[in-house]
This record gives sequence, structure tokens and C-alpha cells, in this order.
Amino acid sequence: MDHLKKNKKYVEVTSLNGMPRFLEALPLAIQHVVAMIVGCVTPAIILAGVAGVDSSEQIILIQSALLISGIATLLQLFPLGRYCGSGLPVIMGASFAYIPLLISLGSRFDLATVFGAQLVGGVGAVVVGLFYKKLTKLFPPLVTGTVVFTIGLSLYPTAVTYMAGGAGAEDYGSPRNWLVAMLTLVIVLFFHYFTSGICKMASILMGMIFGYIIALAMGMVSFRNVQSASWFQVAAPMYFGMKFEVTSIISMLVMYVVSSVEAIGDFTSTAGGGLDREATDKEMCGGIIGNGVASIIGAFLGGLPTATFSQNVGIVIMTKVVNRCVLGIAAVIILAAGFIPKFASLLTTIPSCVLGGATVSVFAMITMTGIKLITREELTARNTSVVGLSVALGIGVIQAGGCLGLFPDWAKTVFGESAVVIASISAILLNQILPVERAESIQETAEQDTCG
Repeated sequence: MDHLKKNKKYVEVTSLNGMPRFLEALPLAIQHVVAMIVGCVTPAIILAGVAGVDSSEQIILIQSALLISGIATLLQLFPLGRYCGSGLPVIMGASFAYIPLLISLGSRFDLATVFGAQLVGGVGAVVVGLFYKKLTKLFPPLVTGTVVFTIGLSLYPTAVTYMAGGAGAEDYGSPRNWLVAMLTLVIVLFFHYFTSGICKMASILMGMIFGYIIALAMGMVSFRNVQSASWFQVAAPMYFGMKFEVTSIISMLVMYVVSSVEAIGDFTSTAGGGLDREATDKEMCGGIIGNGVASIIGAFLGGLPTATFSQNVGIVIMTKVVNRCVLGIAAVIILAAGFIPKFASLLTTIPSCVLGGATVSVFAMITMTGIKLITREELTARNTSVVGLSVALGIGVIQAGGCLGLFPDWAKTVFGESAVVIASISAILLNQILPVERAESIQETAEQDTCG
């Protein structure tokens, strides 16, 4: 037995497959959990507020969001069959992109209607995944790069809002919040650029740990929710029921199609930034289908729509830690949080300013990954128009609040709440409509002749 232990070979955490040393993998896994935990539970908290549910049902929504996030992550890391899961190093969680729609549906209908629409939306995502190969011409690097670039830009306000203390905080924008946020950012940068080994790879976690200690010393951490949370809780399947309403279903289907475009961007940036290669058609197809299947399961368990978490994609790109077992440990921890409310509550005590200071550099990496994808193609006048106009429309509509004021509510919900939606649709349409310049046409013809 000792002989077998001595001969057991561990892989580096920068290898996609294989088992790394547990003590090396654990802190890197925790780093992913800490980066996603607040964002994962926030949609559930918001939906519970607008739906008017009591505190016990709010806890169930939060725990279910964590539970389905863990299941969805494992499904992506370790695919089920040939077409259900990408096999790429990604973390899944309850998506912020759906929050405007969830607020709209939760305020007008009940939770059963939300989960009924989610079930159909998940089926829609599976259909998109099945036909992905026929749709690949719609998503060249120019388009996916524009989507990733817009995702990064749209996350900046979120990071800055966290750094200032979090929206709605009594001390929002206070010098104290900014001091802790900037100290956390400095610590992240120090560990990433001035250390090596595990400290360098876990720079985000190190920043959060030291930032948390600083915030704790300044009296910014509250353990009230931890004390009131129970130790173990399992929600029964179909606890909230399920209803089907046409308007809700149509809105959710649109969001799932758009979310699939965002997923393409995240899968592309994960493969490109973490694995130094392009994502394969099988990985793209399996990733979209896997997310659809996870959403279907979530509809029965009370978990909200999931998506790839861009901040975790950024961590993969920044650290080059792509080992699936590392992220698998993170998924198990997320699952544990779904069964142990006290554990999840402890993670949510991290002050917003600490989270913002630790993740702003991650969001910057996402933006730069988008630029790298865009520049894979020559920046001709046509291509710069595709990128520039798409980003201008997406970011511009969001920043010009109320510019869609006379549109129907469903249109304002779908197009007026997410810069990524407009940018994605614009990039796809412009790339198909704008004529290819003569030099590009000659080059494409020459390449086809060579291949022939």
C-alpha cells in the first residue's frame, strides 16, 4: 500500500485532466467559491423580495440556487454522455442576466409561473445546443469577442458598486468602504505579481482573506444571519409548484437564447485564455445543452436559471488553473452550502467592498480577453464597425436610462436591462449584413482554393 502511494502521480493544477494534490487544489477551489457565492445567492434574494415570500421560503430559494449551481457545474466539468456538458473548466451559478425578467415575472405572477417558464426556457437552450453546429457561422471570433468585451465592460459598474459598499448600503460610497476595497485590490496585485507558486495562483483568495480581516477589524462584518441559520435543510422537489403562462414563456425563451450567446463568449474565453486554444464544436454544443438540462432540473428543485460565471472565467484566465478536479472540489463545496445554511451564511458575511476590490481586476481580464478575440481578425473598416456599433448600442442604451420608455414592458425587460443582449444581436446582424471588403473576399477565395 505504501508503495502504491509513493508511485501515485499527481498532476499540476494547470493541467486540464488528472488529480492534483488536494492541499494545493483546496485553496484554489475555495477561491472560486468565494468569488461566486454572493453573486449566486443575490438573484434568489431579489426574487424572494419582489415575490413577497416569507423568510423560510427565502432561505429555500437561496439554498436551491446553490444546489443547482453545484449540479450545473459538475455537469459542465464532467459531461453526461457525449452532448450534455462542455468538459471545460467553468463555474455555473444563478445568472444576473435574468434578474430583470425575474423581477418582472415575480412581481406580476407567482414563483410557480417563474419556474414553469424556466422549464420551457431550458428546453429552448437544449434546442439551441443541438443546432449549434449549423449556427457556428453566426459566431466567429469577431462576434464572440464583441460579446466577451461587452460582458467585461458591463461588469465594471457592478465591481465599482461593490467597492463603494453595495447598492442600498447605508454607508454606500463612504471613504471606509473605498479604503478597504483599494487595500484588497493592492493585496491581490501584490500576490499576483510579486509572489510565486500557490500564493500567486490564489491571489484573489489571498486578497479576500486579508481584506476580510481588515474589514473585521474595522467592525464591518456581521454574523447575525449565521447565528439564525439552521445547520441542515433540504427542500422538497416542486416545493413552489409549476405553472405555464404564454407571455412569461416567450420572455424566458428570448433570454435563454441570448444567454446561450453569452455562454459561447464565456466558453470561448475560457478555452482561449485558460487552455490557449479555441473551444471545439462539441464543447460548445455540450455546454449549451448542459446548461439547458441544469435549468430544467432547477425548475423542479426551485433553483434559478444558471449561466457561466464571468468572474470565475476571469480567475481561470488570470491564474491558468484549469484542472477540472480543482473546480470539481469547488462544485462540491457549493453543493454542501446548498444543504448547510450556516455554511452559506458564513460566506455571505464577506463585505461588498472586499468582494469588489478582489474582483475588479478579474473583470478587467475578461474585457482584455474580448479584445484578444476581436483582434484575431484583421481590424478592417467593416470589422471595426461591427464591434464599435454593437458595443456603442449595447452600452449606450443601458447608460441612457429611460431611452426605451415608450416601448412595451417585455421589450424594455429584454433589451433595456442588459448591454450584452443588444450588443450580441447587433454583432450577429451586422456581421451578416455588412458586405465583406474586396481584399477580404480575395483572401477568403484564395483560402478556399487552397483547401480545395
